[in-house]
Amino acid sequence: MADTGDADVCAICLGGMVRGQASYTAECSHAFHLICISASVAHGNHTCPLCKAPWTVLPAVNAPAQAAAPSSPSSSSQQVPRTYDDDEPTVGAQTAAATNGGAVVLRTHCECPAVARAAVRENFAVLVHARAPSSAASEAARAPLDLVTVLDVSGSMTGRKLALLKQAMGFVIDNLGSADRLSVSFSNSASRLIRLVRMSDAGKAAAKRAVESLAANGGTNIGEGLRVAAQVFGDRQHMNAVASIMLLSDGQDTFTAPRRHRSGAAPNYIRGAGARPPAVHAFGFGTDHDAAAMHTIAEATGGTFSFIENEAVVQDSFAQCIGGLLTVTVQELRIAVTCLHPSVLVRAVKSGRYDNRVDAGGRSASVDVGELYADEERRFLIFLDVPGAEDAVDVTGLVKASCTYRDAATGQAATLAGDDAVVQRPIEAADVRPSMEVERERVRVEATEDMAAAREAADREQHAEGARILRGRLEAVERSAPGMAGDPMCKELEDELRVLIAGVEDRREYETTGRACFLSGMSSHGQQRAATRQLQTASMPTAYVTPAMEKMVKKSREQRQTGAAEPPPPPNRKRVKGQQLDGESEERSEEA
Repeated sequence: MADTGDADVCAICLGGMVRGQASYTAECSHAFHLICISASVAHGNHTCPLCKAPWTVLPAVNAPAQAAAPSSPSSSSQQVPRTYDDDEPTVGAQTAAATNGGAVVLRTHCECPAVARAAVRENFAVLVHARAPSSAASEAARAPLDLVTVLDVSGSMTGRKLALLKQAMGFVIDNLGSADRLSVSFSNSASRLIRLVRMSDAGKAAAKRAVESLAANGGTNIGEGLRVAAQVFGDRQHMNAVASIMLLSDGQDTFTAPRRHRSGAAPNYIRGAGARPPAVHAFGFGTDHDAAAMHTIAEATGGTFSFIENEAVVQDSFAQCIGGLLTVTVQELRIAVTCLHPSVLVRAVKSGRYDNRVDAGGRSASVDVGELYADEERRFLIFLDVPGAEDAVDVTGLVKASCTYRDAATGQAATLAGDDAVVQRPIEAADVRPSMEVERERVRVEATEDMAAAREAADREQHAEGARILRGRLEAVERSAPGMAGDPMCKELEDELRVLIAGVEDRREYETTGRACFLSGMSSHGQQRAATRQLQTASMPTAYVTPAMEKMVKKSREQRQTGAAEPPPPPNRKRVKGQQLDGESEERSEEA
């Protein structure tokens, strides 16, 4: 039985149920505006969005012309009408794009330069380090972007939230080039607002008018919003080299499957985009969004999950994202290592969220990386069995590194041979200094693994155990060779661990911001790609931020400082010791 105190409120949009409006009261006694529940039923949902009670009597509604249930394995073979094949043609190939913007750099580092001749080593670490061409080299030959934004404009996005979202979208539109294309859809009624159109002066004006027309109402339908975005990509008649989806939501999905099933359903959201769906970069806005669902969507598509608690700086988060998307230089990157010495074997590969494969005999391994932004780097640890050397053998060849990829601007395929990893084999190996490059990556990987373990403990409501895991890892990072040497990456990792400890100790804090912080950090470390965590009580991390991202964020901040309102004061929560809030010094000086 529904609470009679809520009888005059629609359980989907939370708007009032007033006399004269068409309404529907379900068997479970939950009441809805007829227009709100119609979309849910038309999408194939036959259970109450609130209590999940099955309905035997459904409201008689006509399905919207473009409505369809999220794809599932049983329905993926059905033909879907090409509804969104009206995309504006792409521009012709530019002369500047005929020149390659630079090559990938591939290096190897052994955990130590020498191993005693008679020694046998197991799990000997070799770091494979790839770096994309710089933004300066690729600026004249940038690959154009097809971008679809899925915006949550449900009833909770009223007032300043919606104004900040419109401002952020205006910034995105202003910074797209004339060869880039943009389509805007929203997730309350899962509709496309503007077709995929080039960002010429006329296209930008049309996109801004569409964004300004947005109004907050209804519920949140992430699944259908993503289905529409995927169909925009699947139906397009023309294609730019780079494609991506940006998803922003501030609330729970009130239409799709229950939360406990979302991890399995998320990949189906984008099935309609074809064999290679675009990456979804998800942004959790405020403290009421479903961080677990949005992280799952991002992980399933190769995108990132960003957490924006400080709503005033949503534009900076968008700026960082497009700063990367507008500088894609490498696509379909695949790194391979092949053993040189006949007795060297690959034991394991640490590649985070990237798929890796070790062949059955352990003689080779590969990592599928995909796209790289300009100046991005990827580091992977390869663990080897190293045999003892024969008499008079001074050097043992371990592995040969190589990679294949496609230049995003020219479409040309490339094959690159990297450094061979070798170790010296003196009779005795005394006072051998370990590689700081390898140790730094080992510290990062182990910290990431402990973050995942602490998050799992917190999800089991074992918050003290989660905090214990992270405190132990913080001490290990501080005692590590790069940590004691003042390595910048380790210092930022220490700051991040302190933020996570503060967010995991208390159940309420974890539910409010801690879980989202964990998931955003895991998304970033798993892909070695920047994902924002815009908190009220801690500064924004800079790990994996490229020069182009940094430049775009700086541009956003300067624009906000000259034309936007000041952000609201932070909530009354504990601050992480030793960290200053973004913009704190400016706020204090103005108050003075």
